[in-house]
Amino acid sequence: MTAYDDLMAFQRQTEALAQVAGRLGWDQETMMPRGAAEQRSEELAAMEGVLHARRTDPRIADWLAASDPADPVGRAQVRLIRRSYDRAVKVPARLAEEIARVTSVAQGIWAGARAADDVAAFLPVLTEVIGLRREEAACLARGGDPYDALIDDYEPGMTAVDIGALFDRMRPRLVALRAAVLASPHQPQPLEGHFGTEAQLRLARDLATAFGYNWDNGRLDLAVHPFSSGSGADVRITTRVVETDPFNCLYSTIHEVGHACYELGIDPDYALTPLGSGVSMGVHESQSRIYENQLGRGRAFTGWLHGQMRDRFGDFGIASPDAFHGTVNRVRPGYIRTEADEVQYNLHIMMRFDLERALMRGDLAPRDLEAAWNDRFLADFGVAVDRPSHGMLQDVHWSVGLFGYFPTYALGNIYAGCLYQALRAAVPDLDAQLAQGDTSGATGWLRENLQRHGGLYAPREVVTRACGFAPTEGPLLDYLEAKFGEIYRL
Repeated sequence: MTAYDDLMAFQRQTEALAQVAGRLGWDQETMMPRGAAEQRSEELAAMEGVLHARRTDPRIADWLAASDPADPVGRAQVRLIRRSYDRAVKVPARLAEEIARVTSVAQGIWAGARAADDVAAFLPVLTEVIGLRREEAACLARGGDPYDALIDDYEPGMTAVDIGALFDRMRPRLVALRAAVLASPHQPQPLEGHFGTEAQLRLARDLATAFGYNWDNGRLDLAVHPFSSGSGADVRITTRVVETDPFNCLYSTIHEVGHACYELGIDPDYALTPLGSGVSMGVHESQSRIYENQLGRGRAFTGWLHGQMRDRFGDFGIASPDAFHGTVNRVRPGYIRTEADEVQYNLHIMMRFDLERALMRGDLAPRDLEAAWNDRFLADFGVAVDRPSHGMLQDVHWSVGLFGYFPTYALGNIYAGCLYQALRAAVPDLDAQLAQGDTSGATGWLRENLQRHGGLYAPREVVTRACGFAPTEGPLLDYLEAKFGEIYRL
């Protein structure tokens, strides 16, 4: 056994334990009895203690110093293990365990507060979460920007300055497009009616199958906030159902299938190693967003979905595939990020980016977050927030401490725009396939050119390799203007 062999054997056990911890989190949001929340927080804290001890084991430094693999895969494994070790040793075990314990409790408190529209019930634990994450960020930043240290957890190499500049370039074209769309005299018909839960879930399962989800390695459950969980051979998805809005369930499912198929598409030789999961959340979101939007909301696929909807729900008031395409992509003022159309979605992310950046830097106090949210939302969207569940309580992310995560949704959209441009060039009959409900050409190209690599390449590098050019915001903005210009006859 070489030092590298010892390192990888140790890492495999760490990765396996991390999967167990992830399964505890999945259970908490899907099946755990409500009364078990406090005990679960202790269980997760205990698991985090074990994981932190392994991630900071001094033997890792010795193994790394003695490891010099010649092959690219081995070098990538060493690079990622070194990155993880260097970050982990900066955070005290006490702090890592406390973050795991408090965020587990906070998730349940958030869910109750959201249901009751009660910000006051959530504010104490949110304040505690923010304090803990700021403490962690200070440990990681070592005098640098604390928010950059948190972003680096989700999108290595990206900074708040880079993201802010990117958003400044995107905002004018997005705002102009929204104004033109909302002013157009041609407005798509809204979807109205009642769509039963069981029928929605049956169609959601069929859509997951159509997009290549492997049921031998996954399952579909309900959650307050849809998510995907796991890697390797066990990757689970969730969705939610609103009986007056089937698109909520159907497109949440497609979105989470995009995440799941990324994990399931990674080279199985990388399982339970640092390469065996998605390389960043921005790249992960590129998969969920391209599945959901460019493919799932494209004219070809919605034509097929229109027939499926008529088969399941009868005459639901949208007569033609063309009208249905407009309905699926209807742009309208709304509060909820996860339900936002493609034109406005990134504006939601820009707002959250600015707010959480201020929170992490100490420029915004948690007690002032609701007012800051409501003021910013009115300024950005022209609509006054009517209740907290439509405002600062709508997202789960801050309750579980995911500060720095939100920008990756917009990065994912940018990567998806680039990937879609390359995909259309590589699969010239893509629309003909999608019109038959066949996504295999698209999903196969994504699996071969991006998903299978897992963490082998850096985030921007893996997108560049797939596309043949470095990612920029241009392809996404061009796609949005062309798509919505056609729908709204601009």
